[in-house]
Amino acid sequence: MWAEHAPSAKQYTLGIVPQFAQRKLFQAWQPLVKELEARTGFSIHIVGSPKIPAFEKRFMAGAYDFAYMNPYHLLLANKTQGYIPLVRDGSRELKGVLVVKKNSPIKSLNDLEKKVLAFPSPNALGASLLMRADLVKEHGLNFVSLYVQTHSSVYLNVALDQTEAGGGVLSTLNAQPKELKDKLRILYETQGMPTHPVVAHPRVSKEDREIFRRAWLDLASSQHGKALLERIPMYRSISTDFSDYEAILQLGLEEFYVVD
Repeated sequence: MWAEHAPSAKQYTLGIVPQFAQRKLFQAWQPLVKELEARTGFSIHIVGSPKIPAFEKRFMAGAYDFAYMNPYHLLLANKTQGYIPLVRDGSRELKGVLVVKKNSPIKSLNDLEKKVLAFPSPNALGASLLMRADLVKEHGLNFVSLYVQTHSSVYLNVALDQTEAGGGVLSTLNAQPKELKDKLRILYETQGMPTHPVVAHPRVSKEDREIFRRAWLDLASSQHGKALLERIPMYRSISTDFSDYEAILQLGLEEFYVVD
């Protein structure tokens, strides 16, 4: 999506971690990007990725000027390309949730021993990376992982009895249609951490990074902007920096990270 701008408008790309199907992702982000373009004077092109591994390869190659990614992705993006976090949701923490079917006989994690569990991808942070680390390191659970690409697919797999349980995050679970969400219940939650940041590549000038950050926060302060941001979802946008995410380095998640 390219908005109409004067020929002199700076051209930037925005990558978005594919938590949802591409159509839903673009529906949520396009109106927001249009508002950001109006406030910044930039031309911002959304670059979609069909799967999380493709998104990872692109940001580690520095393909995006701006990006919305999970906190562990930020650690990788900062290490490989120097990406800088700008804003995040200050209203909540990112927590992984493990869901089962509402009428399932499963009552505890022990009931999932050697069962098949669905996850979006190996490296989806709350839904998979942190969840798998918790289940193995904290609870000693043995299970078979089935990767189904998106959070929505995880919830569908559980609801349709394709898997006994599945990993997601609370925000994507709450974004599901009521008829799907009503078929599921949360069995387990991981510890919390700061939410997904919007980041900038260091090739974007400091001046333009600040223009983008101020435009985002200004938009978030309006009722119209709040409504647009809730579709991401981001409920209370705040400024952030790398120090907010450094504690994640101590979790030992690298042994569960899968290089595609």
